[in-house]
Amino acid sequence: MAKSGLLKSSIAKKVAMALSGLFLMLFLAQHFFINMTSVFSESVFNSISHFMGNNPLVQFVIQPILIVGVIFHFIMGFVLNIQNNNARPISYASYNGAANASWASRNMIISGSVILAFLGLHFYDFWVPEMAYKYVEFGPLNETRYFHELAEKFESPVRTALYCISFVLLSLHLQHGFSSSFQSIGANNKFSKGLQGFGLGFAIIIPLGFVFVALFHHFNH
Repeated sequence: MAKSGLLKSSIAKKVAMALSGLFLMLFLAQHFFINMTSVFSESVFNSISHFMGNNPLVQFVIQPILIVGVIFHFIMGFVLNIQNNNARPISYASYNGAANASWASRNMIISGSVILAFLGLHFYDFWVPEMAYKYVEFGPLNETRYFHELAEKFESPVRTALYCISFVLLSLHLQHGFSSSFQSIGANNKFSKGLQGFGLGFAIIIPLGFVFVALFHHFNH
């Protein structure tokens, strides 16, 4: 009975982890779309950013849910990693993981930790100044400030390089995470192959798109 309860608990955690990951992927796609507009139109990027930054639904409902989702996803990741390590038999130490699993699948906790650190930097760079500008300094509404604030962040080659490396790791994290998410929620049907293809494309195109945006502003600012 104890083993059965532990199994059910483990499955529930994996499903929760999968659903939170899929939720964060939706946010990532939306964030990518907004950032990509900065490459083609300064005014469009400013307009969308101003709307997102001053819409009460986004600021006081969606944004808190997103922050909770990020925290929950990474906490569950660490919990499941510890749980999996504790469940391994001693003989598993001789297991050759490289021969049976990809680097991404064997190092999700490493890539996840780096991504978490990057998110902390990202919040420090963009979210904290935005909150300070609006709710501490009570700065005036300025629909044209967003593009220049974004471009200035990529002046530094070190910051730009860290940004790009983080998204390469995110790509590896997503490639394994997307596949694992659908396995966890039991998605195994005629659409599975198509979903796997979509997940692979998403895991490559979206992170590389963010890298492109960073390099574009670095070399054109």
